[in-house]
Amino acid sequence: MKFLDLAKVHIRSGAGGAGCASFRREKYIEFGGPDGGDGGRGGDVWAEAVDGLNTLIDFRYQQHFFAKNGQPGMGKGRTGRDGEDIVLRVPAGTEILDEDQESVIADLTHVGERVLLARGGNGGWGNLRFKTSTNQAPRRANPGQEAVERTLWLRLKLIADVGLAGLPNAGKSTFLAATSNARPKIADYPFTTLHPNLGVVEVDGREFVVADIPGLIEGASEGRGLGDQFLGHVERCAVLLQLVDGTSEDVAGDFAVIDRELAAYSPVVADKPRVVAMSKVDALDDALRVERLAELEAAAGRAVYPLSAVSGEGVTEVLRAARAVIDRARPLKDVAEGEEDAPWTP
Repeated sequence: MKFLDLAKVHIRSGAGGAGCASFRREKYIEFGGPDGGDGGRGGDVWAEAVDGLNTLIDFRYQQHFFAKNGQPGMGKGRTGRDGEDIVLRVPAGTEILDEDQESVIADLTHVGERVLLARGGNGGWGNLRFKTSTNQAPRRANPGQEAVERTLWLRLKLIADVGLAGLPNAGKSTFLAATSNARPKIADYPFTTLHPNLGVVEVDGREFVVADIPGLIEGASEGRGLGDQFLGHVERCAVLLQLVDGTSEDVAGDFAVIDRELAAYSPVVADKPRVVAMSKVDALDDALRVERLAELEAAAGRAVYPLSAVSGEGVTEVLRAARAVIDRARPLKDVAEGEEDAPWTP
């Protein structure tokens, strides 16, 4: 399945049915009178977050969503049928934006959340509604309300606990493949990963979701390479796991590049808690490992974990460090999960 995180859709609610102006004409009925029914109500357009989706690819092949119109009223006091609603099924984590791509209409972060995007028009009244003691034969009937039509943008921000950040070929996809059941494409050339990948990682009996974000390069905030188009997916992460290639000649410079690009994209992303790891340490001798680890710690201003996804060295320690940050950032979520698993007590 292809990955798509931005889609433009055109929606229209159903128009209300017109009211009917008619009169009774039964045989042997001495006094007739109005009997026009009301028009049916137009269908609404809803958006709902559903389980099992992690891309907006469905909206590449269908961009127009029109709800059914209400049917007009009929004689003998019959009301027209209401139009059927239409529901846009989107993955959890989808933002719905107005046509300007800036005004946020809704942010569906949990499965089952629904939002009304366009309300259907009310049906018009038939002439039976206008009968009074002084107007026994009204010929007036209302038209139904018009439909609401609008253009919206859907923007998906993957919901993950950990976001992987780093230059191309820093070992992000290898790390994800080694720690989860995800199988991202891995090769020895830049930009092997062209779209984010998700994997469920387990450490010490606890599970959390890791997102592999395509590699940044210097100038990504200005549109170079893949640009910063995928950094929106780390906005919801509790912690950033920044990987720096230990085989690079300038590990401090590589760290600084990612640091600058995160800050240029958003101060919120740049200020997120961060765990820094130096990958591919299995390819370094002991002296070079110590030298580059010290250089990277000086540049990052924090402890750096040596890591080798191939040999497994340091993987558990990195996952435990990320898990600790998640526990501090999202304590309420963990308490709720623990209550579900706890046995019932009176």
